Amino acid sequence: MDSGYDTRRKKLFHRHSPRQIQTLEATFQECPHPDEKQRMRLSRELGLNPRQIKFWFQNRRTQMKAQNERADNSSLRVENERIRCENFSMKEALRRVVCPNCGCVPEDASLDEDQLRLENARLRDELQRISNLASRKLGGPVHKMIPMSSLSLSVGEGQNSVISLEQRSSMVDDAAAAVEELIKLVQAEEPLWSKLEKHELEILNAGAYESIFTRAKDTNMRREASRASCVAMISPESLVEALIDTSKWVELFPTIVSKAKTIEVLSSGVGGNGSLQLVYAEVQALSPIVAPREFFFLRHSRQIDRKTWVVADISAGSPPLASPCCRKLPSGCVIQDMFNGFSKIIWVEHSEVLRSPIHRLYKNLVEKGVAFGAQRWAAALRRSCERAAFAAAHGGDSGQLTEEWSLSGEGKANLVKLAERMVSNFCGSVFAGDGDGWTTTLSGQDDGGVRVAVHRSVDPGQPNGVVLSAATSVWLPTLPEIVFGFLSNARTRFQWDVLSCGNPVQEVAHISTGQDLGNGVSLLRGLNGGESSMLILQESSTSAWGSSVVYAPIDVSSVNVVVNGQGLSRVPLLPSGFSIVPGEDEFSGKKGALVTVAFQILVSSLPSSKMNMESVGTVKTLISTTVRQIKAALNCPPSAP
Repeated sequence: MDSGYDTRRKKLFHRHSPRQIQTLEATFQECPHPDEKQRMRLSRELGLNPRQIKFWFQNRRTQMKAQNERADNSSLRVENERIRCENFSMKEALRRVVCPNCGCVPEDASLDEDQLRLENARLRDELQRISNLASRKLGGPVHKMIPMSSLSLSVGEGQNSVISLEQRSSMVDDAAAAVEELIKLVQAEEPLWSKLEKHELEILNAGAYESIFTRAKDTNMRREASRASCVAMISPESLVEALIDTSKWVELFPTIVSKAKTIEVLSSGVGGNGSLQLVYAEVQALSPIVAPREFFFLRHSRQIDRKTWVVADISAGSPPLASPCCRKLPSGCVIQDMFNGFSKIIWVEHSEVLRSPIHRLYKNLVEKGVAFGAQRWAAALRRSCERAAFAAAHGGDSGQLTEEWSLSGEGKANLVKLAERMVSNFCGSVFAGDGDGWTTTLSGQDDGGVRVAVHRSVDPGQPNGVVLSAATSVWLPTLPEIVFGFLSNARTRFQWDVLSCGNPVQEVAHISTGQDLGNGVSLLRGLNGGESSMLILQESSTSAWGSSVVYAPIDVSSVNVVVNGQGLSRVPLLPSGFSIVPGEDEFSGKKGALVTVAFQILVSSLPSSKMNMESVGTVKTLISTTVRQIKAALNCPPSAP
């Protein structure tokens, strides 16, 4: 009995092959209601029984009906908004005919006023009728599910506006549709989403998606779509505030968002609810061999109920308001309040990117949607929130760190802030380009895979002069956690740090920034047998997606200034370090680590100095020697790339 039930249950979840679906779809386009003879013919051709054929056509007709209803709903929304605008225009016309001095209505306007009142009443009745019809279609009150009034078309208009009224109206519709689609993507299960093997994230099933959502597909573009979830130490209101403020957004995701800017605010909303913005952003994989992606997109936030928020992104219109190489399809996150200062976040990343060659080391991660995927965003968000929570907890404590170093709670917080600026600087230099004040001198395979760029710095927070940045990525046949533990440990630093000259390094201060023991900000000092005024500021960070170790030399006097709350933005830093993510060898499939190594050095204290090839050779030698020593210390075979 049980065995038979299990067998029948398994048959219910039979998945058709792509060929079967293609044939069924072609037949459906010609005849949505096939007779018994046609079903028998399809049964023989496809190897399915007639009952399966019958149910498939029933389900497909149901899907088609749902799509038609969605189209009708969209038309109702447009008509609803048109009537609302007409209503508003008539109110404005009535206001203009009233005398501004005494409030009376001119005699020749009394008839117009009566007509306006009648027309206004008619429009209210029409609006109520359409709202009731839309409510039945959508399954809920229109004013809650489609708060069009929060997306006022008049907000954001001005002399500096880059958006026409026609574009603005289209953007309102696109933003509302993006929220609806994102909610469906978050709530859906199989077959729309399937677990990616060896990775803790879900990948969108393209065939299932296209059968549910009607969206044109560009053959020159490749789609990437993934979903992941996390629990973070942040309230929904604080997270929404950070997501709609581009400067806070960059701070929240320093390893992903290299730069961002709000181009225009179409609606500011109330407390973040109803906010609609046009945003430019550049996101990166934190590797010099994977080009960053540029997006122009709309970001719309909406509170669904007392405990749920949605922040949805979708690319805006056509160029120049959209990038020809990268487009966001409905993406973003649904945030649920856990009522204890924590939030549960379900993140969806869905984009189209122009088909182009990908470096072999990152080809697998990029094409599977992992390198820029939802798992990476969710892990980065969780880590940033954890870091901020630990920094706040340190605000009131103090302690003796070593015999000579003691930091107050405020001093610890200031040192953590300085480390945050250091990490942001490091991430921005990995793929430094001409648009960032850097000039690329050498890059790519022709130069051994090392990307070299130069920057003539006069900026506060960096040493004045000519700064050289060099970065490369390599694959190591060693697990990422082992590589991270080796690089972040002060006791093993002398094995890879060329500048330590083989001398041991002592950790003189440590501030925890997370539950994992590897998460922390440290002050290191080289034990070279003599007095030194230089220390090393280091931040180590690890998450479910990957890890990083970033450091910069800093003199003792600067440390004293920082811990006293002064000059946080003026202390010169030249960060170097490592980014470590899981990766596989493309030939053997063996698990390992993709390690990005990046260095910044000051080659001249005069910004006007000319770059010479000797300096380029020096920084290349520094990188190659460091990589070689890391491989030797981790017992990697000489043939490892």
